[in-house]
Amino acid sequence: MDHIIQQSIRASIVTKQSILDNQNLLQRIQSAADTLIEALRNGHRVLWCGNGGSAADAQHLAAELSGRFYYDRPPLNSEALHCNTSYLTAVANDYGYDLIYSRMIDGACKKGDVLIGISTSGNSKNVCNAFEKARQLGVITIALTGSTGGQMGDMADILLNVPSSDTPRIQESHIMIGHIICQIVEATLYPRSE
Repeated sequence: MDHIIQQSIRASIVTKQSILDNQNLLQRIQSAADTLIEALRNGHRVLWCGNGGSAADAQHLAAELSGRFYYDRPPLNSEALHCNTSYLTAVANDYGYDLIYSRMIDGACKKGDVLIGISTSGNSKNVCNAFEKARQLGVITIALTGSTGGQMGDMADILLNVPSSDTPRIQESHIMIGHIICQIVEATLYPRSE
């Protein structure tokens, strides 16, 4: 038991150290935060999507912006696309699961909005379809993936590919990167007077 615990913690540290040592990836994280800041300043939305654990991460990170992160401040226009279960089940039933996000993007987004797709493989069909629709509409796309970036790597305006192929380590790092972005956005748009 102790071996599994220690091995998992060490693997998480190794993955995060790899991110810390990757200056190009750190610059892309900053670029993602800057993109959200510009979009929100200009009255645009930040939307999130994913499947399974990545959907949970999308909802978590959207709430950090629309609610609060470190301190009280006005809410930011951010939401996860899977939270309307009536819409989700209707579209999945009538059109297919692969179209649940792209149809919502088509109906709800405008040029200058930001779509953040989370997929450890980078190949989730419904997220890829959402990125394709976003591209057609002029919506900025940010992909949170594993090391290869998958299909989303070629579709995203900004690729944040965690240098790992281990799903739990990728997901842990997605939350860390998301929290960093939320902190930068909050501190920039609503700086605390200290």
